Amino acid sequence: MIGQDEPAVAHTIFGSRLPQARRYAELLADLGVQRGLIGPRETDRLWERHLLNSALIGELIGPAATVLDVGSGAGLPGIPLGIARPDLSMTLLEPMARRVTFLIEVVDQLELVNVSVVRGRAEDTAVRRLVAGGEFVTARAVAPLERLVGWCLPLLGPAGQLLAVKGSAAQREVDAARSALRAAGAVAVEVVSVGLGLLSTPTTVVRVIAPAAGRLRRRTR
Repeated sequence: MIGQDEPAVAHTIFGSRLPQARRYAELLADLGVQRGLIGPRETDRLWERHLLNSALIGELIGPAATVLDVGSGAGLPGIPLGIARPDLSMTLLEPMARRVTFLIEVVDQLELVNVSVVRGRAEDTAVRRLVAGGEFVTARAVAPLERLVGWCLPLLGPAGQLLAVKGSAAQREVDAARSALRAAGAVAVEVVSVGLGLLSTPTTVVRVIAPAAGRLRRRTR
C-alpha cells in the first residue's frame, strides 16, 4: 500500500507512461519493502523523494542518449528515468543478486524495452569492458563523490557526463573532492538543480564532464 498520494505533477513528468510509474511505485512499496530494498518508512514519500526526483534528471540528458545507472539498487534513478524517457537507452548496473532479480522483474513487468540490467561493479575491469563508452552515467546514494568519479568517469565516452544525485551539501562535497576530480581527469564540475517549479524540493545534481577523446584515464582499483 502506497502511503503518499500521487502528486498532480506526476502526469506532467511521466505523461502517457504514468501507469508504468504507478506500477513501479506499487512494486517498490510491496516487493521492494519485503526484500529489504527500500525502507518501510519510504513508502510515505515514494513519489516526490524517489520517482519524481529521479525522473527529473532527464532535464540534463539530451534525446536518444545512452545512460548507465551505476549502483542502481531498487532502480533509482534508472527506472523512473527510463519510464519518463523511452528515447533513452538505459542500462542498470548493480552488483547484488537480489537487487538484480528485482530489477529484472520490474523491467519485465513494466515492459521497459529501453532498459537492460547488468550485474557487476563499476570498478571491475570486465564490467568496464562491457558497459563503458556511453554518454551519461547516473548515480544516486552510491558513494562519496571522491570515490564515485574514479569509478564512473572511465565508464564514459569522450566528453561524457556523470550526473550524481546529491543533497544540500553537494557543493561542500565537490570542494572536498577537488583532488580526486583532478586525478580522474574531470574537465569541469558544477552543481545544478532540476525540477524547479515542479517539486517543493528540487533535485540537486553534481554534473562532472569527462575528458575528450584521448584524455580519459582508464583507472582500475
